[in-house]
Amino acid sequence: MALSLVIGLQSYLSAKTGEELFAKHCEACHGENGEGGVGVPLSLPSFVDSVDGDYLRKTIRLGRPGRIMPGFSQLKPEEIESLVDMILSWSSKEKKDYPKMNIVGDTIKGSQLYLTHCKVCHGQKGQGSKGTGVTFSRERNLPIMAPAIANSGFLAAATDTMIRDILINGRESTPMISFLDKGLTRSDINDLVAYIRSLEKERVDLIHLNQSPIIRYDSDYSLEETVNSLKNAITGRNFRIIRTQYLNEGLVPEGQENKKQVIVYFCNFKFLFDSLAIDPRIGMFLPCRITVIETEEGVSILAANPLAISALFNNDALNDSCVELRNIYEELLEDATL
Repeated sequence: MALSLVIGLQSYLSAKTGEELFAKHCEACHGENGEGGVGVPLSLPSFVDSVDGDYLRKTIRLGRPGRIMPGFSQLKPEEIESLVDMILSWSSKEKKDYPKMNIVGDTIKGSQLYLTHCKVCHGQKGQGSKGTGVTFSRERNLPIMAPAIANSGFLAAATDTMIRDILINGRESTPMISFLDKGLTRSDINDLVAYIRSLEKERVDLIHLNQSPIIRYDSDYSLEETVNSLKNAITGRNFRIIRTQYLNEGLVPEGQENKKQVIVYFCNFKFLFDSLAIDPRIGMFLPCRITVIETEEGVSILAANPLAISALFNNDALNDSCVELRNIYEELLEDATL
């Protein structure tokens, strides 16, 4: 008995509070006080007043596949509960509790209503807005990006009754107004809910294939010749060379750099700005950089594979940019080693 009490006390003392868990796992994206950033503003009254605990639990556990929000499967049930309690504490209203029941409606009519009233914000197939929640990638007067309502994480977390409630009441301070105010009937709203739920069967998630983290080509030329060929290939594709330096420059005393390891930085500013508007985190591997290395086995030219990095970001909207950048790297490496 005494031993179980000690174990229970140790578990209690070691448990992290909702505030500690939020600071560790959520604050970087959702803001210190839930005001939003890369992630949605959780403390926005029209959001936190319209969700229930079960929706938050499933969202934390499952995330939003392909939409930046990861799933936190490693958290213990009591830790998720602490996070849910903290988020709901931002609401001054009575806690919601949406019953789990299927809303019956006409999905064909609902699809027509969706195209008329929802597509402009949520996308043709419910894929959501492009970009992230930060002001660089959304209009500054919008506090929240339109979510991906065809996303498997959203559809698993949101009940039909919650979706219906949001459509009926809207979300104040966002473009999402009451659909009753738009002139729709409650029967129309049921049709919309039925259509949104039907997207669960049609949804196809993009799958990240197993990607090698490095793109590598071997060169038959000297290091100097390969670097010069690389620079010519870069400028020939309308990229601007920013600088050329030794790979370990600045990490060792001046004069002791490894002169057999050279890195070339370059950029196309239109590509850079377009990509940053989709997800500012792409700045982690921009501007572009390619490394040329000479070893006893010869000269090699290498670049980080953008698709391998993209898979870590959980943002399918980045895929097109990363495919384009990977193709650019492969063309440049091929040209430089011909």
